Amino acid sequence: MAGSGAPETGGIDASGLNVVVIAGTWHEVITNGLIAGAKRVLDATGATYRVVRVPGSFELPVAAKAALDAGADAVVALGVIIRGGTPHFEFVSSAATDGLTRVALDTGKPVGFGVLTLDDEQQGLDRAGLEGSKEDKGEEAADAAIRTALVLRELRG
Repeated sequence: MAGSGAPETGGIDASGLNVVVIAGTWHEVITNGLIAGAKRVLDATGATYRVVRVPGSFELPVAAKAALDAGADAVVALGVIIRGGTPHFEFVSSAATDGLTRVALDTGKPVGFGVLTLDDEQQGLDRAGLEGSKEDKGEEAADAAIRTALVLRELRG
């Protein structure tokens, strides 16, 4: 867990931005912590948002694409993938990462990446923004999505 060197979050005005937070349903305690962190940032910045749930991290890219195609300015993708004893971890992690990258590039809109790829559950609890967590990856993903949407708005005039 890096922790050090993370950018400062908050302190921006995202009024007028429409954001969709899309979260998987696996590992509910961790995922709910990520959602709470994203909501705190979005509330503080004035962005309009809604939260939708998908079965797991594999489904995040298609839902993100649908949200952005329907007019969202940005998406915050949140999920939890914990390594097990089979190659499933690598397949799902790669599909989610590659799919979300493709969605961002194909739509030209930001996707905040809050998909935790973990060796064990404790790593997720440490990153979920829960009481006692060392990091808040939901907050960081939402902040990154908003900041990027504002940069894109400025670049496009």
